[in-house]
Parts: sequence; structure tokens; C-alpha cells
Amino acid sequence: MNDKNPAAKRTGFRSDKKPFDKQSQNQDHNLGQSEAEYRAKLEAEHPGLNVRQCAAKLLNAVVAKNTSLDGLTDAHHGHPQYMELDDRDRSLVRAILGTALRNRNTIETALCKLLDRPLPANATALQQLLHVGAAQILYLDVPDHAAVDLAVTSANIDPRNRKYASLVNAVLRRLTRNKERAIELKIPNGPEWYIEGLTKTYGKKQAEAILAMQAYEPSIDLTVKSNPAEWAEKLGGTLLPNGSVRLGSFEGALTSLEGFAEGEWWVQDAAASLPATLLGDIKGKRVADLCAAPGGKTAQLIMAGAKVTAFDINKNRLKRLKSNLDRLQLEAELIATNILDYQTDELFDAILLDAPCSSTGTVRRHPDVLWTKTPDDIVRLAQVQAKLLRHAISLVKPDGIIVFSNCSLNREEGEDMAQAILAEGVLKSEPFKVQELKGMEQLITDQGFLRSTPADLPHDEPKMAGLDGFFAARFRRPA
Repeated sequence: MNDKNPAAKRTGFRSDKKPFDKQSQNQDHNLGQSEAEYRAKLEAEHPGLNVRQCAAKLLNAVVAKNTSLDGLTDAHHGHPQYMELDDRDRSLVRAILGTALRNRNTIETALCKLLDRPLPANATALQQLLHVGAAQILYLDVPDHAAVDLAVTSANIDPRNRKYASLVNAVLRRLTRNKERAIELKIPNGPEWYIEGLTKTYGKKQAEAILAMQAYEPSIDLTVKSNPAEWAEKLGGTLLPNGSVRLGSFEGALTSLEGFAEGEWWVQDAAASLPATLLGDIKGKRVADLCAAPGGKTAQLIMAGAKVTAFDINKNRLKRLKSNLDRLQLEAELIATNILDYQTDELFDAILLDAPCSSTGTVRRHPDVLWTKTPDDIVRLAQVQAKLLRHAISLVKPDGIIVFSNCSLNREEGEDMAQAILAEGVLKSEPFKVQELKGMEQLITDQGFLRSTPADLPHDEPKMAGLDGFFAARFRRPA
């Protein structure tokens, strides 16, 4: 079905022409009624149809048009079809999409085993419709008959897919009878370039561990202002070695948890919280956070006693940062600018540069990343990161510290880029020390960099295990 997926084996669809119900037979529905009337009738007769249609449309936007899932499901500026849904239906759309993307290769392979011949190359809408149905059948708590019925009805309501309604019915029905076998496939998820890159960088065993963890939605980590052990107890969470609080399962919204309204904590993956702690003693010093939004690291720097100037190129993201700091009752100087255009005579004592990257380390949280990024993006972003780091040198005092970080698993954006900068002779490496990462010292590489992956921090419960993939390096500007 998807030529980009090397795991998909086209072993055949045995055509089943029997319709699922009378709806799928109704190819002449326009006789006596308009298209709009027909759609309205089907939507009224099939509760949840709009959710599945939305999920299929958004999935197609991700995999066929490389559109960010965060943007499509933004609470204020998301896709119009998504914005029309209530909160409960939006949650279901996100659950379907997350599941479909985290298990895309397994779903693709399972579906291809039920096809006699590949789908037409241009039938991307049909492909995503099948993936949405399969995700519900294989992984979500949705009755099989409902998943099949809504998929068939979705096909009938879309002129592009109407002629394939019987195929949708046959394939998904057959999948319901073979779901255990399909789930057991457990095909590594991601495009070929990504899987090969992981294996080359980390070795077969660790690459397999990373890929296995990416199938699980991650836990939620909190950074607290003070008394992390106390907050772990209050919130029923687990205290991690670095002081983050990892939440288990909980009901309701995060905003309803104790301490949110009072600004006692903020959401931040444990790995993402590490770079800001590695600048050393910054109390009373002027520190720049160069790519600051949404502000978790900015808050850490303020709490460490620094006088913080936070930069971001996007004014809307900077407004969000301001809102987050207001809730936390923290203050920083905020500047909206392209940092490459920024010059100052008042140099900073230290700089944190958490640079834009491919985000391959956050696949568990953002499963669309693997389907919206390409190897060319990684090369381009590594060049941007190097340019930002070189410019940061002009903003820090002689003998000042720069911590560079990003959430990529790719060496091109981490170790390789850092070594290339060091080879230029304009910065000196300031290796991280074991005592700075007590309990997480295993994340320090032989070169003195920091490297975390989703396979780190093991736990018997996969959801409670792992870290975002992060790279960090510390440099000193020669005096």
C-alpha cells in the first residue's frame, strides 16, 4: 500500500464483493436527494462518523503532505474539521492518530497481507481511511463492528472512496478475525532511512530497544519549584533521579491537579530538564535562553537565580512563554527576534541554546515526526544549529559558558556537529561530570557529551520508562 514502507509485504487481497450493509450498496444515492442531504443522513445514522472522517483527513495531511500534527490539532488554530468537534471527540481523534502513527508499519503490513494487489498509487485518502479503521480494531477500545461500519460509511460518503466501500468492508472484517496475528507482527515503526540510521548510530540491540519504546505513549514528567519528593507523594507520582516527578495514570486534565493553578510545577520531560542544570552556578549572572519557547528551561534558569533574557523568533510562541511564566509567577526579559540578527555590547555570562532540530528524540510524544521529516531536513537543521552556535559565541563573554542541546537522536545534529565546531578552534569542550548527573551519569558519553534515548531509564511498566532523546554539549569561550 505504501511504497515508503519497506516492511509492507504485498501478499494479496482476495476480493470480497459482498457489501457490509445496504448503505455500502447505495451507489445511486443521488437519485432524489442531494449530496449534502445524503451526507447529513449518514452522519445522523452513524454517531462518531465525523470523528473518523476527521482522523482520516488529518492522518492524510501528516503522511501525504508532511503537516505537523501539533498544528492540525492545536486547541486554538487547528484544522477546521477538528475545531468543529467537542473536547471528547477531539480526544478520540488524537488517540486514533497517535495509535495509527505509532504503529504505522505494523498496520500497513497487516493490511497488505489482506490485499490481492496494491491500492492505486493516488489512493492516499483510502489508505488513511483503512489505517484509521485498523488502528481502532487492533489497539483501541472500540467495538469491531463500529470500527468497520464507520469506515465503510466514511468510504460511501467520500466520492473518491465510494467505489472501494466493499473493499474496505472486506479488508477490515478480515482484520477483525486475524487481529491477534496482526498485533504480534510488531514491525519496527518508521521509514527505512530512520531505522537504518538508528542501527548505524546505536547498534542493533539499542536501536531495537529505542524502536520498541516508541510504540508506547510516554508518561508525563513535571519539573517542580521545590520539594520534589513532597510533590511526588501529593500527586501520586514517582521521583526520578534528577528531581523530576513522573506521573502514573490519572483522570481529568492536568490543569485540575494540585499545584497547577498556584504555579508550583510545569510539564517538562526529565531529559529536557537536564541541559538548563548544566550551566553551573548561575545565581546572579546574566543568562540568555536563545530559543526559549515554550519556557520550561527559561523557568529553570530563573529558579536557579539567573537574570534571564529569553529569545524566540515567533511572537506567538513568546506570548505563550509569557503566559506560562505568569502562571509560575516568574519574570524574565523577553525579546522576539531572529537570534542571528541580534547583536549586543552587553555580553552574557552564560547561554543556553536549545536549538531547533528534527525532533526525532520525541517520537513517543510526537509520532508524526517520522512521517514529516526527511534525511534532507536533518542535514539542513544541522547546518542551522551550527550557524546558531557560532553566533552564540559572539553573545557570550570570554571565559563564558554555552550549553547547546536539542531533542534529536541523529548524530548529524549532535555529536558530529559538536565535534565539527570544536575542530574550528573557537570553543573549548567543557565535559559534563558524573557528579553533575547523579543517578543519570550513564547518559554521559566518552566525549563528555550528554546523550539520552527512549531506551534509557528502564521500568517494568513501559509507560513509566524511557526519556526523550536528547543531546547536549557544554563549551567554554576561551578568555
